Amino acid sequence: MLSADGASTMAFFSSGSRALVEILTRMQSAERPMPVDHSFFEFGSIRYHVEASASDPENVYLSISTPSLSHEAAPSSTGLPEATLQETRKAYHKFAEVVEPPREGYVLTLKLNFSGLARPKDRVKAINQVSLLQSVVLSSQLRDMLGSLGPFGTMKLVYSQREPFFVSNTKIVFLHALQAEKIHAIFPMRFRDDTDLAIATSFFQELQDLGNSFARAPRCSWSPIPPPELRGEHVDRLTTNGGFVSFGVLSRHVRGKKRAAKTAWILLNFQAYVKYHIKCTRSHIQSRMRQRLEALTEVIQDASLRGNHDKTRSQAVLKKRRSKRRPISFAKANTKLQKGFRAILNKVKRLRLRIRVKGLDRLWRQCRCFAVPRLPVPPRTKEKEHRYHKLASVRSREQG
Repeated sequence: MLSADGASTMAFFSSGSRALVEILTRMQSAERPMPVDHSFFEFGSIRYHVEASASDPENVYLSISTPSLSHEAAPSSTGLPEATLQETRKAYHKFAEVVEPPREGYVLTLKLNFSGLARPKDRVKAINQVSLLQSVVLSSQLRDMLGSLGPFGTMKLVYSQREPFFVSNTKIVFLHALQAEKIHAIFPMRFRDDTDLAIATSFFQELQDLGNSFARAPRCSWSPIPPPELRGEHVDRLTTNGGFVSFGVLSRHVRGKKRAAKTAWILLNFQAYVKYHIKCTRSHIQSRMRQRLEALTEVIQDASLRGNHDKTRSQAVLKKRRSKRRPISFAKANTKLQKGFRAILNKVKRLRLRIRVKGLDRLWRQCRCFAVPRLPVPPRTKEKEHRYHKLASVRSREQG
């Protein structure tokens, strides 16, 4: 797996110092000379110090402190080897001088003077070249150590105190008895988390398959056990949980100063690059998991909202149906009541009709003028009063 932001990764592990480029560019583009006394740290325990005075703005003093690559070497404050100083003078002789002794606590101090560069384009190029000072110093130290290494020797290098690696020198015999030196850079990989270990193991396997597919690239190999070049080393140095990653560097990979500096810089920052790759991969996995969780949450919310909508819709339809049924039931009840009232009224009407005698039907048919006299019906109130009068007269008689 490769990180998604490859451009930012290459910028992060670039051999040039972006902070140093920004500081020197501001000093050169300033309208008025300003005093500068600034120190800062870069990746890999590299420390810079930039100093300039307002009285002498053309001269800028740049000091650098790099870690000691060899575990048995003297501290970095004692200075650099003469071969490294000579190479630095050749690289920056147009606009820089090596100050001896260097500033206290630093291994190298340069006096920069860009006044001899008239064109702004040349000054920008010179500033970018100065930003590569750490790569020049470290690659020179590494080449000097490899030169002092025997044909079959192994050396432990400490670029980072917690992450040492080994460099061994061997000779390869080709056809016609031709010999060529091959340098093995071996990195013991240690990880604290099981997730980091799984990501790194997958990365090493893909790096091995992809790197070996190119003919001119350094051969890459990964093994869970120590390679044969580390026989005789102490057990504590070989105790790992991530295995060993080895790169076979041939003479063509370090031919020329630029190529040698680039190869040395890649080897020195390989372990840091692996950690950065693990960090980017974990963040990518977490972001993908977060996106999937959000998508799943949206699906669940849509389903719940759709279910609530269907429920409310079914309730509305049921309510509408019930509201439609009620007037129909009332109408049926009204018709039934109307029929009942009509039946009762018909019965009442039949009771109030005049009485007909069956024997007189023929006579009534023959003589239409015959009419049955209607008997007057006394009102009920009078009957009640009459009854009350009778009861009163009876009681008066009984009392008398």
